[in-house]
Amino acid sequence: MDILTKCFIKETDFVTREVAGETIIVPIRGNVGDLNSIYTLNEVGTKIWELIDGKGSVEQIVEAICDAYEVTPEEAEKDAFEFLVGLEEAGLIRLSINERPSGP
Repeated sequence: MDILTKCFIKETDFVTREVAGETIIVPIRGNVGDLNSIYTLNEVGTKIWELIDGKGSVEQIVEAICDAYEVTPEEAEKDAFEFLVGLEEAGLIRLSINERPSGP
């Protein structure tokens, strides 16, 4: 299945805060914040993070990025894909079972 039809959902073991226009994500491991794995998101990263809800597809995230920022769909797709892969590798998100069906 095409990555654009996939949906992601956030894991639950983290704390987020907005500080000075950036989003800070601190994973929680063993009931303690893992201060060695703090993630800082810029404005676009924060927008993508906010759109990860387990229902919206990667394609919808790309469209939202194109609407909010002056980027081409190709650039938005590439950047969103790389960002989502990084979040998944960090254990902050996972694939959701709520995928949009492919085809007509």
